[in-house]
Amino acid sequence: MVSRYAPRQQRVVHSSVNACLAPVCSLHLSAVTTVEGIGSVARKLHPVQERIARAHGSQCGFCTPGMVMSMYALLRNNPCPDMSHLEDAFQGNLCRCTGYRPILEGYKSFTTVTHTHTHTHTHTHTGYRPILEGYNVPLFQPSEFEPFDPTQEVIYPPELMLAPAPPGPPPGPLRFQGERVEWLQPSTLEQLLVLKEHHPQAKVVVGNTEVGIEVKFKNMLYPVILAPAFIPELQEIQHTPQGIVFGAACSLTCVGEELKRAVATSPAHQTQVFQAVLEQLRWFAGLQIRNVAALGGNIMTASPISDLNPVLQATGCTLTLASTGLSMDRFFLGYRRTAVQPHEILLSVLIPYSSKWQFVSAFKQSPRREDDISIVTTAMNVTFTPGTSVVKELKLSYGGMGPTTVLAETTASKLVGRLWGEELLEVACSSLAEEMTLDPSAPGGMVTYRRTLTLSLFYKFYLTVLQKLAAEVRPLIPYGRPIQLAARGPNTTPTSVQLYQVHTHTHGQRREDVVGRPIMHLSALQQATGEAVYVDDIPLYQNELYVALVTSSRAHARILSIDSSEAQLMPGVEACLFADDVPGSNITGPAFLDETVLAQDTVRGGVTCVGHIMGVVVADTQLHAQRAARAVKVSYQDLSPLILTIQEAIAAQSFYQPIRTLQRGNLEEGFQLADHILEGEVHMGGQEHFYLETHVTLAVPGEDGEMELFVSTQSTAKTQSLVALALGVPASRVVVRVKRMGGGFGGKESRSTLLSTVVALSAQRLRRPVRCQLDRDQDMVATGGRHPFYARYKVGFQKSGKVLALDVSYYGNAGNSMDLSLSIMERALFHMENSYSIPHIRGRGFLCKTHLPSNTAFRGFGGPQGMLVTESWMSDVALELGLPAEKVRRVNLYQQGELTPYGQVLDRLTLDRCWDQCLQRSQYHQRREALDQYNSQNRWTKRGLAIIPTKFGISFTALFLNQAGALVHIYTDGSVLLTHGGTEMGQGLHTKMVQVASRVLGVASSQIHVSETSTSTVPNTSPTAASASSDLNGAAVKNACEVLRKRLDPYRTQNPKGSWEDWVKAAYFNRVNLSANGFYKTPDLGYDFETNSGRPFNYFSYGVACSEVEVDCLTGSHKNLHTTIVMDVGNSLNPAIDIGQVEGGFLQGVGLFTLEELRYSPQGALLTQGPGTYKIPAFGDIPSQLVVSLLRDAPNDKAVYSSKAVGEPPLFLAASVLLALKDAVVGARLEAGLSGPCRLDSPATPERVRLACQDRFTALVGPPPTRGQWGSVV
Repeated sequence: MVSRYAPRQQRVVHSSVNACLAPVCSLHLSAVTTVEGIGSVARKLHPVQERIARAHGSQCGFCTPGMVMSMYALLRNNPCPDMSHLEDAFQGNLCRCTGYRPILEGYKSFTTVTHTHTHTHTHTHTGYRPILEGYNVPLFQPSEFEPFDPTQEVIYPPELMLAPAPPGPPPGPLRFQGERVEWLQPSTLEQLLVLKEHHPQAKVVVGNTEVGIEVKFKNMLYPVILAPAFIPELQEIQHTPQGIVFGAACSLTCVGEELKRAVATSPAHQTQVFQAVLEQLRWFAGLQIRNVAALGGNIMTASPISDLNPVLQATGCTLTLASTGLSMDRFFLGYRRTAVQPHEILLSVLIPYSSKWQFVSAFKQSPRREDDISIVTTAMNVTFTPGTSVVKELKLSYGGMGPTTVLAETTASKLVGRLWGEELLEVACSSLAEEMTLDPSAPGGMVTYRRTLTLSLFYKFYLTVLQKLAAEVRPLIPYGRPIQLAARGPNTTPTSVQLYQVHTHTHGQRREDVVGRPIMHLSALQQATGEAVYVDDIPLYQNELYVALVTSSRAHARILSIDSSEAQLMPGVEACLFADDVPGSNITGPAFLDETVLAQDTVRGGVTCVGHIMGVVVADTQLHAQRAARAVKVSYQDLSPLILTIQEAIAAQSFYQPIRTLQRGNLEEGFQLADHILEGEVHMGGQEHFYLETHVTLAVPGEDGEMELFVSTQSTAKTQSLVALALGVPASRVVVRVKRMGGGFGGKESRSTLLSTVVALSAQRLRRPVRCQLDRDQDMVATGGRHPFYARYKVGFQKSGKVLALDVSYYGNAGNSMDLSLSIMERALFHMENSYSIPHIRGRGFLCKTHLPSNTAFRGFGGPQGMLVTESWMSDVALELGLPAEKVRRVNLYQQGELTPYGQVLDRLTLDRCWDQCLQRSQYHQRREALDQYNSQNRWTKRGLAIIPTKFGISFTALFLNQAGALVHIYTDGSVLLTHGGTEMGQGLHTKMVQVASRVLGVASSQIHVSETSTSTVPNTSPTAASASSDLNGAAVKNACEVLRKRLDPYRTQNPKGSWEDWVKAAYFNRVNLSANGFYKTPDLGYDFETNSGRPFNYFSYGVACSEVEVDCLTGSHKNLHTTIVMDVGNSLNPAIDIGQVEGGFLQGVGLFTLEELRYSPQGALLTQGPGTYKIPAFGDIPSQLVVSLLRDAPNDKAVYSSKAVGEPPLFLAASVLLALKDAVVGARLEAGLSGPCRLDSPATPERVRLACQDRFTALVGPPPTRGQWGSVV
């Protein structure tokens, strides 16, 4: 939080800002407060820190300090906020773990309205059943929170108050000189103009929100920076008869606040322009950006997708320069070029009042509702001849339709003089379709969608104005029946209910026994205070060095030469290392040795993907290392063929072996018995893990070939073995330590070794500690993600909807190495029927060998891909038969005792219970009736509803991985040190292990400590993956603790009234070993694909979800209205953690199925790098109503304390949102005269949804181009 005294407002303004974009030089005369400065575990927690922790709003914890500071800054400015303030405050915050719900619930306690709550009971007004026994305990108690007293905050330093300027000449510019950049901060406008005259190419920076990105990610260098933030003229706000004049350095937050005051106090007809600007500001980035970004900076960057520039252009805003005034009409000359001369300065912007017969609207369409760049943005301004509906003047300004913000002048000229009616609409749409064109290769892609939006958004404007005119002039008839347009607002304030079964002391459970209790994540308080240590938080070692990667810019090429001579001469560089410098084996790979540590031309044909690591530069700082890495020159010879997509791999027959087949029954017989046969195909895109902590390793060399590694990895043993292989030393010389990870999701199961091996190599060669944490863009480019899948299917079914036969072929884009792809495809085949009994079935799995970074494990591990194909054709079966989809699904659900396609008997099946409870809790049938009525009354918004099940097999499909170890020490003071083979990445594994140990040993959980996971304590560990870690490690911990308890039992018997400490000391003095190893291997497992026999899974987790959405058919955007989830987690070890996993997995699935899209250039380069272009769900994507229920009375005798795995199974339930979108699309298509099955691929982005809702506007634009597009899915 940055605090600064604002002279004009005469108060201190507290602003949450992005630390990564705030130059230290810009903080002159500011007070900076970090998360460590407001409270600590040792001292005292601030209520903001305490409440997010105790509300279970911190899982991996990497995002938690940002959440804390956003909330803290809000409270410093407004001690009594309402929910709308909370939603604004968190627009710029992202979390990948929690699903956001517990964060909001914890912080609702600060608001003036707190009646929306998270108690686990149900509410009578929703129509649910009364409270059930054991269901009425909340996950946390707000009454136990420390009270918030805003008078006790840190005082703003009085010396930073700006005193009146002293008499005499003003001081000269403040100057900071860096290694390559000079920062000049003038104090007067005259000084600024003189400096600009001397440095015409200097960048003028206020918020650094554009230049910071250019310097960091585009490698731009600006030797001179001018910072005019303290010049009074550039901060002034003046009200004039024409409008409001804002100084160019006014922040967007300041602009918004002033315009809101004007709207509240001025006649409505005067504030049309102000309201349009406010509408765009509402969705402009996040609050942290708006707090520092300047109005003038937004204009001067001349972005073609600017949110504000279309409004300023369409409404005739006037810009005042140091030399002249300038209209916005001719301001933009080309891509990011303006009419401002190099020596000129933008001084102010006049935003004008509107007139009586003037109507202004602004629209923005983006992939994500909040904190996102636009796809198309527009402002439309029409003035009518007074008393009529005749157009007097019209301006239509569009962003995203060319290299600059453009005016649709041809269309506007055709509409002037016409009546605002149907004929005008026809002319406008036809003209816009001709005028607003784009080349198929236009940057940003989505050409057909963008062109369609120009028409759709004009139609929205047309209807909006029509409704306003109707009251002013005469009855006007809109197109079609009465219209309700979808508002671009957020969902209503989310409400939620969590239900779980409580086993209290009345059931025989001791009060100190915390198994089954919703206890807080063990690290939550440290994470909330910023005291939790991640790898890059480890203090620098003396003489520590930093590594930067040298990666390939080609997808398939020979390396002709690598020239590092220039890099080696750059400041701080210690070494440049390449393949010949690897002392051990340069061949590596987590499952198959088919990769290289560092690419070389003689192995596997050189480089085989963009991002392939060819070498490293080791230097004294990160900045020096990265700068030198960019100076390494590589000569390539491109090779053919270049295979990127699944379709290209199929055409070239580029597959890894083996090709897996799983078959049961007689397909020919099944299709002969079927009344109907349906064939189709579906594509599911990949997904970036987007763990908040990117890959990071710190390597510290020791004596005699020893190497100590601090790594963010899910697989300590695999890291150890591959590092040892590369270094040419025994694995016993390598120790891998993991304290915690800032998220993993499978992305750190195998691909973390890419970085760990080269960092360890550098440390060994230079005999100094070496560190590296990848930047987000490089992490995304080099490390792969979820496998894109394409499937072709043929399904036979009866008139009743019963499916008899299925033949499906899966094609997964594996990338340039096998990695874990074979196991992922096998799991896809194991889940190809999802939860449905299909007597005759065959699945085949093809792994496509392409020139992309190797794809890898991701939450679900192939299961979601396999199940989505099933649910896609299941929906089409219902559409083909004209039957309700829920009935078709229900008639096909597995029953107790049936066999899977791989011959495993389904016992303790709870699918039917989950299904029936989800129908009841969601009020499915009442929702369907209300939805049908809504859709019949609305043409351009449609609602959709879907309910789907999931069945997820629990175990590693590789038999040998189903084992775990633990090591437990009891010290003489009674404290317990617990170590096991699993790693903590936010899923609460350590917390659950402490709960297990606490029950077995009979001691309070506060006496048990988990320090870290290390190969030196528990060797040969399996990755923390496959949702099996609580089962495996929990059983191993239980085993070790039972050994210790048995050793202590004689002393309990001898002294029954003694304490735990008494028994421990007695045993110690009697020379009893107070340390024990534990071990567990899952029994009765093993499967053979060749014979289709065996038992691949220990048990299954089941769940059902129902989701309802509302789709804006004109833009393709949607709102998640409602989701009910019923999840079978057995007897939950920790309901708070398990519900958090359900909600977090669900929202990650929402991203997978509706939002997150990876696009690649024709040359194989990832185009969606970083949060600017790759969008994960944000706060606004939470369902407005979210009900999560853990199935009661469903113990599982195959896991520790009757629990079940929970990490991966809930993710697929988010496909209910995609299927609900498809249901809404079907409703829209029916209005257009289209019926029957339709294809909706994943992710169901606004683009895909809009183009599937075919209508008069899509017909005018035509079909998407088939060739030459900017970016493609793979």
